[in-house]
Amino acid sequence: MLEDGSAPTAYRALLSYMQGLRTRYAERDPDSAVSGLYQGYLDMTYFAVSPPSLKRRGLKLAIVFNYRAFRFEAWLAASNRRFQRQYWELLRHGDWTDYRLVEPAPGIDSILERTLADGGDLRHPDALTPRIESDVARFIGDVEVFLAAQDVG
Repeated sequence: MLEDGSAPTAYRALLSYMQGLRTRYAERDPDSAVSGLYQGYLDMTYFAVSPPSLKRRGLKLAIVFNYRAFRFEAWLAASNRRFQRQYWELLRHGDWTDYRLVEPAPGIDSILERTLADGGDLRHPDALTPRIESDVARFIGDVEVFLAAQDVG
């Protein structure tokens, strides 16, 4: 099955794409903290973006490639379990029809999730990157507006 080398080639292409996307975020928004790339164990590959508006609240947005679902996702996450529970309690009362609210549990890091693109879209990175950037910006904006309306932070 893997003798033809397609899986390792695809994995390297995905890591290269994610590293390039991570670098793009770091260069385009120097005010945001951008984590290193976590390569994972074929479960997920991700990096986190923490604009000042989220970072001061103990939040960050992870841009994730989810191998099981074979898609790109964005996850709102917290810097610790206490913040995760606190923000989950607050966010569960919002209207998140374009997002999945994820109940805190052991091994769960996200609070809100949004699908960005199917993994097959990696064949067209020139179209994929702006789509991810646009959806991530919208996600951050939606969270900022909600938190401002709740007078949080």
